[in-house]
Amino acid sequence: MRKLLNILWNSFKMSLGELKNNKLRSGLSLIGVAFGIFCIISVLTTVNSLEYKIQSDIAALGTNTIYIDKWQYGAGDDGDYPWWKFVNRPDPKFRDVKLVKQRSTLAENVAFFIEDNADLKYKNQEVKNSSIYGVSEEFNQIQTIDLIQGRYFTETEFNNGNPVVVMGYENARLLFGSANSAVGKVVTFSNFKATVIGVIEKQGSSFGPGYNFDESIILPYHFYTKVYGTNQPFNQHYVMVKGRANVPSGALVDELEGVMRQIRRLSPKQEDNFALNDINFMTEAVSGFFGTVNIGGWAIAGLSLIVGAFGVANIMFVTVRERTSQIGLKKAIGAKSRTILLEFLLESAFLCIIGGFIGLLMVWGLAAILSTFLPFAIVISGKIILLAFSICVILGILSGIIPASIAARMNPVVAIRSK
Repeated sequence: MRKLLNILWNSFKMSLGELKNNKLRSGLSLIGVAFGIFCIISVLTTVNSLEYKIQSDIAALGTNTIYIDKWQYGAGDDGDYPWWKFVNRPDPKFRDVKLVKQRSTLAENVAFFIEDNADLKYKNQEVKNSSIYGVSEEFNQIQTIDLIQGRYFTETEFNNGNPVVVMGYENARLLFGSANSAVGKVVTFSNFKATVIGVIEKQGSSFGPGYNFDESIILPYHFYTKVYGTNQPFNQHYVMVKGRANVPSGALVDELEGVMRQIRRLSPKQEDNFALNDINFMTEAVSGFFGTVNIGGWAIAGLSLIVGAFGVANIMFVTVRERTSQIGLKKAIGAKSRTILLEFLLESAFLCIIGGFIGLLMVWGLAAILSTFLPFAIVISGKIILLAFSICVILGILSGIIPASIAARMNPVVAIRSK
């Protein structure tokens, strides 16, 4: 063990000595390694951070949740089911919530959602084009709605359609100067007045599909219908169904297909006039897309790493030639070939690790800069750092294996006589 530690220490000192004695040559050679690690880690870190943000936004739509809508999310006009057929499908209705709950054995929560836009006013303050969400009673059982002030709707407020709203953080801040002072205030929108009873915790920007809670107000569904009525064919509205614990989403989709066909009174020969959108499929689609992006990042970084590997190999060839007499002396006093081989392999690996460390520093700097501009944090995970270290070690060994083998096979007598 002690001998191995001595070899490691000597290899590390020789690596530093090579950098010190041949700054320009070593520096130019390590640029390729540093840039390759920078490309790999920066791409992986940025893509992983963005994917995490989008997956979090998708997860916010509800875990194990099916959206019953007239539209198939992500579907286009592929000729098999053209766009105009989607348009002509009947819209989901509020009454579907009760019918689904009665007929489904796998559903835990069912809610209705409808959306509009309006300007919010409070005294001399105004927020333009705010999202107005009308929801039924179990909406907060499917969506996570954390309040920093006030409370959520009561059953009585849902049933009676009382003029009360839960407001998003940004709307509250813009209208009242502080989100903490919003509760109890009366706001006006679409010629109706309503009292703010709660403020939603700040959510941040969303890159994926989801709800813009920060710039919205939530209304009980029956109050929403008093303001806007029920016949709004161009507004987004759907039924949300959350499955019971441990119920596979596929089983829930199969059951809901039968339930909705009963509700719509479709004959066996009629095709579905509704869509069942599984959030899990959206998650898989996002993962597949970012997997492709990662492959592209690896391809770009691989070219830089190849250049860096040739540079490190060149350093090691020159180093072996410069230390020929030293190698011969070591072998003459008893150093084994495998020891010489290990020393040069470790030296090559240390050089790549130094280049990789420089690349990591560059990534950290880039992450700090981008995090101040982007609406999501760029985080370098421990797995990615470990990956970078592993790449450097492997690259160093591959780059140094031929020069190290040449050094290990040298005849000590010939090597000592060389100049």
